[in-house]
Amino acid sequence: MFHIGHLNLLRHASAQCDHLIAGVVSDEMLRVTKGISPVVPLAERLEIVRHIDVVDGVHAETVPDKMDVWRELRFDVFFKGDDWRGTEKGLRLEREFGAVGVEVVYFPYTMSTSSTVLRRALRALSGAPAHGAEPVAVGDSVRLQG
Repeated sequence: MFHIGHLNLLRHASAQCDHLIAGVVSDEMLRVTKGISPVVPLAERLEIVRHIDVVDGVHAETVPDKMDVWRELRFDVFFKGDDWRGTEKGLRLEREFGAVGVEVVYFPYTMSTSSTVLRRALRALSGAPAHGAEPVAVGDSVRLQG
């Protein structure tokens, strides 16, 4: 679920690049990687992110391997929230991207909100059980080479 932390990341990323492409996790990837289904379908999420003024383009993330995304888009900087910094997946990302000359830039995680907190609030308001459809967050941002 898109929230102020995602907007902050996009604003910070945009300030550090000439062309910002925002990754939006596909419905299927969300099911595969997190075991949850989106409330807002991918096409609508892409449209929302596409209309954020600091975003130059959007990309549906349909594969878990960020190197596959790089092979398709050939970006030179990859922006990520710092909740990945120092983690196994973050270190792997840095190692793989470093091998092809891509810089990984981390931005501060917005502690005041998260998709998880928002999902819990929606469940509480709706009286829904703890399982079921889950909203989806905006994925990663990249800067194209060029």
